[in-house]
Amino acid sequence: MVRLYRRDGRAAARLRSMYPNGRADRRAKAYARVWAAVFGTGFIGRRWIALEVVGRRTGTLRRVPLGMARHEGRWYLVSMLGECAWVRNVRAADGRAAIKRGRRRPVRLVEVRVESRAPIIKAYLQKVPGARPHIRADPDAPVEDIAASAPRVPVFAITRPQAARLAESPATGRTVR
Repeated sequence: MVRLYRRDGRAAARLRSMYPNGRADRRAKAYARVWAAVFGTGFIGRRWIALEVVGRRTGTLRRVPLGMARHEGRWYLVSMLGECAWVRNVRAADGRAAIKRGRRRPVRLVEVRVESRAPIIKAYLQKVPGARPHIRADPDAPVEDIAASAPRVPVFAITRPQAARLAESPATGRTVR
C-alpha cells in the first residue's frame, strides 16, 4: 500500500503542527472551512462529507469536513483528533446531526463502545490518509495493536434518526455497536 502520509515524515509533522493541543490553529480552521464547502457539494466522493451539528455553547450550526469509514456494510465517523469540538457537540446534541454531501440528510450518531472500535479505526486509517499523523497506529498493523489507540479515538455509527431510537430502545434490547 502506498503511503500518502507517513506518521513520522515532514508532511505529517506539518499536519500535526496545525493542531497544537488538539485544537485547530488559524490555518487548520481556514482549510476546514474550504474543505467543508467542497465536501458538502458531493463532488469529491462518497466517503467525504460535511458534518453539521449545533454548537453546544453558541447554538449556531457548525460545519466540519470529515472522512467516513466503511466497516461491515456500515458507515462510521472517526475523530482523528480524539476529544475535539465536533465530538463534544455531537454528544451535547444527543447524536442529532446532519450530513451534507450534495443534499443535507439528518442523521443520528451513536457512539461505538471502546472494545468495538479497533477494526473501524483500522478501516479509517486505510482510507483517510490525513488521519494517519494524528492517530498513532499503523494502518497495516493487526487489529489487536490498533486496539491500544481505541480509548483515545471516539467513533460514531451513522444511523437514521428513527433507526437510532429503535436501536437504543430498552424495550427492544437491541444496541448499536
